[in-house]
Amino acid sequence: MKRFLLATTLIPILLLSGACSKPEHDVIIRGGTLYDGSGGPAMIADLAIDGDRITLIGDLDGHIGRSEVDASGLAVAPGFINMLSWADESLIQDGRSLSDIYQGVTLEVMGEGTSMGPMNEKMREEKIERQNDIKYEVSWTTLGEYLQYMEDHGISTNIASFVGASTVRIFEMGYEDRAPIEQELKNMQQHVRLAMQEGAMGLGSSLPYIPAPFSTTDELIALTEVVAEYDGMYISHIRNEGDDVFAAVEELINIVRATGVRGEIYHLKVSHKRNWDKLDEVIAMIEQARSEGLAVTADIYTYNASSTGLNYDLPDWVKEGGHEKMISRLQDPAIRKHVIEETDMIPPEDVLLVSFRNKDLRYLTGKTLAEIAEMRGTEPVETALDLIVEDDSRIGTVRFTMSEENIRKKIALPWVSLCSDSGSIAPEPPFTNSQPHPRAYGSFARLLGKYVREEHIITLEDAIYRMTGLPAANLKLDARGHLAEGYYADVVVFDPQTVADQATFENPHQLATGMQHVFVNGGQVLRNGEHTGATPGRFVKGPGWVKK
Repeated sequence: MKRFLLATTLIPILLLSGACSKPEHDVIIRGGTLYDGSGGPAMIADLAIDGDRITLIGDLDGHIGRSEVDASGLAVAPGFINMLSWADESLIQDGRSLSDIYQGVTLEVMGEGTSMGPMNEKMREEKIERQNDIKYEVSWTTLGEYLQYMEDHGISTNIASFVGASTVRIFEMGYEDRAPIEQELKNMQQHVRLAMQEGAMGLGSSLPYIPAPFSTTDELIALTEVVAEYDGMYISHIRNEGDDVFAAVEELINIVRATGVRGEIYHLKVSHKRNWDKLDEVIAMIEQARSEGLAVTADIYTYNASSTGLNYDLPDWVKEGGHEKMISRLQDPAIRKHVIEETDMIPPEDVLLVSFRNKDLRYLTGKTLAEIAEMRGTEPVETALDLIVEDDSRIGTVRFTMSEENIRKKIALPWVSLCSDSGSIAPEPPFTNSQPHPRAYGSFARLLGKYVREEHIITLEDAIYRMTGLPAANLKLDARGHLAEGYYADVVVFDPQTVADQATFENPHQLATGMQHVFVNGGQVLRNGEHTGATPGRFVKGPGWVKK
């Protein structure tokens, strides 16, 4: 570590200032240990912010700021990038983005399979009808309009989104189990094209969730070819993360090979103990593809439990046609019998129920499916079907299906970035009406505290690179992801000795600790560990954006 002077930059500015030996800046962060997002060695230096940009890095003893931060003994880094966020609705309710800002996240990237546009009238009506605790008007029809609406609405963090492959399919075909006809596919491609021109990061798919299982690889390639025209990314919750994980990884690699795009696997994992040893082969497959020149990466969250709907294990044919048809089928005794026979559910003691739509069922929040089945005196699968019908929803669950050893292996991979796979929420109503996965409050802080400081799996320099420079390069972000002059002032200041996640599975609504200051586009959102209420967040546009 060394004191960084940057004399070649300072001298011309001092000459230009003439008689004024103390040029003013909006903000100066002094004496911090700067990690620039490249993964290179840290250095002690000062950093100046003017407007929304970093303007100087070096020894700024001859400069003063309207606001100054003493960062002595603290780490200064680019704002962290959440590669898989579900903040699309939570930020409408509460734009402060508390759970992520308190971890240093300054960019929420959304769009895992579904996105908030494009949207036709039927989709709009369904979106409004299915709202739960968070109520809002749907005043947009395209993805770009939604993202601009959010910026205008006022948000503390930046936002970006992929366009959802399922969303464009639903727009044209609903939830039908069939291939698109030629014109439907052309229309779907046009939706993707418009979204890319509006600033989407690329195409996101989530292949286990209806209607995505009905999409063929060729259909996904056809949509991704449009993304390639705009230098975007294809990112996917792959088709299977358990017994058939090899085929699912190969599908993503084949899509990258066929289209030439950058490709990323959402929340890389292998689920169920019988499959844990497959991770080494999955890693080998990805590294072989990378050695061939294919740009394949992945992101992860730092927990051994996933989170999805209770209906996840039901056969696809039960869910075909959408939610209402699924509920209708589950109420038919003859169909229900077949569902029970065909459903291969994980051990019920490993399934924690965490969110309900029906207020009368919320007393069950935090109980396992095994506990509820015993309370009701019914078999676990039958209990699950009853609950789905009674709640008129998929019901949120947390599932303990992954290996802690495998988490450490994934963290050590240089091509893996970070995500929360959650909304950005607050420890207050309406968010406290459910018991979310603790990753909402802790995925990034957990990397820095548990896996860097305590277990030394990777260095702090590398960890920061994985949350900043790496995802920024994968997304082709303009002037973000690094501490560099001329870059947007997304800057975090934290104590590497105390930063830690506090959320647990039993008590998840606890903000991370150790983050002292957060700037988003130069606006200070966190000051001395307290949220300022500022909302300087912006719609961050992808590489295909066309200015209108």
